[in-house]
Amino acid sequence: MAAGKAESQYLHVLSAFLAMEPVDSVISLARECSGGSLTESVQRFLWETCVKAAASGNASYAKRLLKKLINEVELEKSEVLDEVYEEYALHMSAASKEDTLVKENIRITKFISFLFPEGLYKHPSCPSSRKLVVPLQCSLNMLEGDTGCSIWPSSLFLSEFVLSYPELFTDRSCFEVGSGVGLVGICLAHVKAKKVILTDGDLLTLSNMKLNLERNHLNYEDELLKQHGEAESTRVKCIHLPWETATDSELSEYRPDIVLGADVIYDPSCFPHLLRVLVALLRGPTKRDNGSLETERRSPAVAYVASVIRNADTFNAFLTLVDQMDLSITDLTEELKPPYELLPYMHSYDRSSVRLFSISSR
Repeated sequence: MAAGKAESQYLHVLSAFLAMEPVDSVISLARECSGGSLTESVQRFLWETCVKAAASGNASYAKRLLKKLINEVELEKSEVLDEVYEEYALHMSAASKEDTLVKENIRITKFISFLFPEGLYKHPSCPSSRKLVVPLQCSLNMLEGDTGCSIWPSSLFLSEFVLSYPELFTDRSCFEVGSGVGLVGICLAHVKAKKVILTDGDLLTLSNMKLNLERNHLNYEDELLKQHGEAESTRVKCIHLPWETATDSELSEYRPDIVLGADVIYDPSCFPHLLRVLVALLRGPTKRDNGSLETERRSPAVAYVASVIRNADTFNAFLTLVDQMDLSITDLTEELKPPYELLPYMHSYDRSSVRLFSISSR
C-alpha cells in the first residue's frame, strides 16, 4: 500500500510538470513524496524523469523549476545533486535564446493528464493505464490577445464532467460553442460521442485547435477538406462559427443532441448572439419540405454550460436574456459535479469556482 501511494505521488509530480503547473505547486507535490523534504531521490526524480526525460517543451519553465528546487534544497541546508546544478547551468547558457522566443509570444505544449482513481477499472472512460494524457498546444501568455488558445478552468471542469458521465455523451451528436484549444472535444471523442462538432469564431484559434486534434490522433473534417471531395464520415468536425454572423439556416443543419460551452458567459455584448445560436441549436423537431416532422432526435436537446461567475451583474444580465428568449436554465453544479478528481495534481485549477448549468427550450 505504501509503495502504491508513493508511486501515485510521483505520478502527480510528473503530471504537474507536464501540465506546466506553477513551479511552487510542483515542488510542493514533490515534498509530499518524501514526508516534506527534498531528498536526493526526489531531486533525482525531478531532474531525471521530469526535466531531462519528459521535457516540457519550454526550457524557460524547466529553468524556473530547477532554480526553485536548488533554492529550496539550499534553504533546507541539504545537499543539491551535482546533476541538478549541471542541468541548471545548461539551461542558463541557453537562457538568452529562450527569453527571445518568450517575448515573441510563442505557443507551448502542455500535457493534461486525467488520472482515474483506483477502483475505476471498469468505468467506461478509464483507459487500461488509468490515465488519459492529452497534449495541447496553447498560448504562453493567455492575456495577450490569445485567450482562445489558453486552457481555462471551465474547460477543465467540463472535460472532467464528460469523462465522469460518459453515458450522457456516448453515441450522441455533440456541438461545442467556443471550443478553444479543443480539450472538451477530445474528451467527447474519447467517450465515443457519435459526432463531435467543434466551433470557434477566431480563425487562429481554430487553426490551433486542428493542430491539437492531430496531436491527439483524431481525424477531423473542415470546409477545405470538404471542398476537395472528402467523404463526410469523419466523426470530428471543425467549423469557423462567429456567433454574430451565424444564420439560423446554417445552424439548423446540425441538430445536435447536446450543446456544450465552457467559459462563454463573460461578455454582455456577445450574449444576444450566443443565445440566438443556442436557441437555433436547441430548437425542437421542424417540418420538412413535405410537411412531415423531422424525428432524428431521440430526446429534446440540452446545453451544458460551465462557467466561472466573475461578475454578478454580467451573469444576471445573461439570466435576463435567457428568460426573454424563452429558454430554461438550471444550476446542476451540486447534482452533476464530477464525482472523481481526475486532475488531483493541478493546484492552479479551483473546481469550486466553476458552476455547471443546463439550458433547454421551454
